[in-house]
Amino acid sequence: MGLHSEIFIAQTDSLKSAVTSAQAPSVAELIKTGRFEDLLDQLVTGSIDFLGKLLIALLIFYAGKWVIRRVTRFFNRVFEKRINDTALRSFLLNVLNIFFFIILIILITNIVGIKTVSIAALVGSIGLAVGLAVKDNLANFAGGVMLLFNKPFKGGDYIEAQSVAGTVQSVGILYTTLITPDNKTIHIPNGPLSTGNIVNFSTQSTRRVDVTVSVDYGSNVEQVKQLLLDIAGNHPDVLKNPPPFSRMAKMNDSSIDFVLRVWTSSDNYWSVTFDLNEQIYETLNAHGLNIPFPQMTIHLAKDETSL
Repeated sequence: MGLHSEIFIAQTDSLKSAVTSAQAPSVAELIKTGRFEDLLDQLVTGSIDFLGKLLIALLIFYAGKWVIRRVTRFFNRVFEKRINDTALRSFLLNVLNIFFFIILIILITNIVGIKTVSIAALVGSIGLAVGLAVKDNLANFAGGVMLLFNKPFKGGDYIEAQSVAGTVQSVGILYTTLITPDNKTIHIPNGPLSTGNIVNFSTQSTRRVDVTVSVDYGSNVEQVKQLLLDIAGNHPDVLKNPPPFSRMAKMNDSSIDFVLRVWTSSDNYWSVTFDLNEQIYETLNAHGLNIPFPQMTIHLAKDETSL
């Protein structure tokens, strides 16, 4: 074996001894030196400290939740006395509830020893991703704020929007809730609702009822007009001012159409509409005026070859 081989073997042995000496001590060595007991004490102490902080956090959370519930009820009573709009009340209560819970979480993190600076850094790092994920909800929240500032409707109003209609029950953080006449619940996102067309049927105290009546050709025009005016004038919920209006409006293929326009209070709109239709039908029949079916007259030319 040459001189270089002996030198290489010697270097290898020295490297192995260095690596062996650098390795972590075994469990037996830790027990002998007492370091194992120190590590076990640290583990037990850390676990007890963590469980203690967790217990304190849970106690503070449930106590804070109880306080928030009481405070929210207090604000609800204040809002009921000072704010007549139920939609505005529900929106403000939702905002306050979220605000109080955010304060509670910050308080818990400070008490258990979690630095709010690190939490802010974490929230900031994921803020962009969260913002992209909830951009529609942010738009709905902004839409709810715009609805409450512009006030196109209030709680209890009957509106038509986004191809649906119903009575406004509440304006939430993200959705506006409507109750339809057949008792269905509809939730409309505040974003599209605030930027779309809204028809409010409850803002005005009176509404006009339009009824179209068709009779046969050859009917007496003045007679039909007077009958319609008499029916409207005898209805107790039809307003005298503006006075009822009745005229012939159109000549159709198989009938002549009359229009009757009357004014009534918004609350009586549907009852007046139904009453007028029923009374018009009975009155026309009683006076021998026919309401024609759609029909078409076809004239056939004679075949000259058959003559």
